[in-house]
Amino acid sequence: MQTRRQTLRQGFVVAGLLAGTGLFPQYALAFNKAAFDAKNLGDALKALGASGALQASDAVTLTAPDIAENGAVVPLAIASTLPDVKQLVLLVEKNPNTLVATFKVTPDVEPSFATRTKMGESSDVYAIAITGDGKAHFAKKEVKVTLGGCGG
Repeated sequence: MQTRRQTLRQGFVVAGLLAGTGLFPQYALAFNKAAFDAKNLGDALKALGASGALQASDAVTLTAPDIAENGAVVPLAIASTLPDVKQLVLLVEKNPNTLVATFKVTPDVEPSFATRTKMGESSDVYAIAITGDGKAHFAKKEVKVTLGGCGG
């Protein structure tokens, strides 16, 4: 009979071997550091490959509370009915790092996602759909935070 400790040890050894030989899936290691480190909307969108000016669109839906009682856990949802959507992006304008989440969309995936984020202060939240031609369509909503989540 194998103990829990032995099982964990064996799992770490296998993970280490996979990492050492480069057999981990590349998509698990890939993320856009420049986009997540961006301090404003423009820089984040540029790093994500969006081109041109943002266009307001009724085909992009943002679901967010009007008032977030606790900025540490603000529920957000994004959806789009646009054709050829490649990415859905959530941005919080006044957060230290603007980019909250980015979701890659394939034709097999319904472009609708939900997540939770931290917000340090009241801010505009943007839901952006980036299409195959690089155009960025958005919906925006102001979320008021009563209790800060980013150190407040």
